[in-house]
Amino acid sequence: MELFDVYPLYDVTPVSAKDVYIYDEKGIEYLDLYGGHAVISIGHSHPHYIDQISNQLKNIGFYSNAIQNPLQQKLASALGEHSCLHDYQLFLCNSGAEAIENALKLSSFHTGRKKVLAFHKAFHGRTSAAVAVTDNSAINAPLNSQHEVTFLPFNDLEALENELKSADYCAVIFEAIQGVGGLDEPNEEFLIGMNKLCNQYNTCLIADEVQSGFSRSGTFFAYQKYPITPHIVTMAKGMGNGFPVGGILIHPEIKASYGLLGTTFGGNHLACAAALAVLDVLKKEQLQEKTKILEGFFRARAAEVPKIKRIKGRGLMLGLEFDFEIASLRKKLINEYHIFTGGSSNKKLIRILPPLTIQEKHFDLFFNALGSAIKTL
Repeated sequence: MELFDVYPLYDVTPVSAKDVYIYDEKGIEYLDLYGGHAVISIGHSHPHYIDQISNQLKNIGFYSNAIQNPLQQKLASALGEHSCLHDYQLFLCNSGAEAIENALKLSSFHTGRKKVLAFHKAFHGRTSAAVAVTDNSAINAPLNSQHEVTFLPFNDLEALENELKSADYCAVIFEAIQGVGGLDEPNEEFLIGMNKLCNQYNTCLIADEVQSGFSRSGTFFAYQKYPITPHIVTMAKGMGNGFPVGGILIHPEIKASYGLLGTTFGGNHLACAAALAVLDVLKKEQLQEKTKILEGFFRARAAEVPKIKRIKGRGLMLGLEFDFEIASLRKKLINEYHIFTGGSSNKKLIRILPPLTIQEKHFDLFFNALGSAIKTL
């Protein structure tokens, strides 16, 4: 049997990893500035992370949500402490796409409506409703057209209100920092206005923090830079540092009932152990605070590279935009300089999403390599 060929693959086969480095079967060391799509938050193979998962596995790894699992409440309490969203409630699932699906479904239950408003260049996932609110027709199958979705540009409050006053929308879903879309951000005036309009027209506001959450942006969630209050917050990627886990945080005005949402694997013992270990390390090593310092260092080094047109993003969710397409540059960085970086729908932008344990010396290595690679293009 062959694999279903849907991924173009680089000729690299990782066999081990430690902190910000990955090692292939030939023993070659790669600097990881992409973190597997922003998944690796506390570094590869962090000893506390390994210990917590290993110890949990020795006791019990999984049982269904029909029984008590105190680790889920422990995780909810820890999330409340880190995010300061103490009055929200937690529902656990397995991935970012599942988090989006549950957020949209819950919004529809809560409002009794079915239309969704999303934004240009949005990426929210590849499953049914998640891909429908993703602004990419190439990955939307005919089946997904059953969902009623309107796409608008950021920063147009008039257009937003013209849609919401129809009272047809269950949700507005947004990324405070777009990931796949190329690190574009709505402005503060728009976010505050959007929050107000959603409350005015009884529409749920969903903050998609799947990629930007868990301290990557310099705040625990990227939207928390602004004085807004989403009804639902989605999270995944950095939440488990590689272990599949996701969830949504739900505002107290949305009420639970038995059978409203459900999951087989979500919130299992190992997933909770992984997420708790991540939160432990974020706190103990003050990684959220360090992202702000590292962002400043990154921007200063990037300013020394003449070919860089613009620096985008926040914290350690950053992008370098050039005036040329960067596919060949990224290949050169991987194949010749052994550095992983990311791309986006913006073909001229390199995405930088490293483990939050990255240090200034690693960015020095990157910018030295980048400068050399650009000269040889």
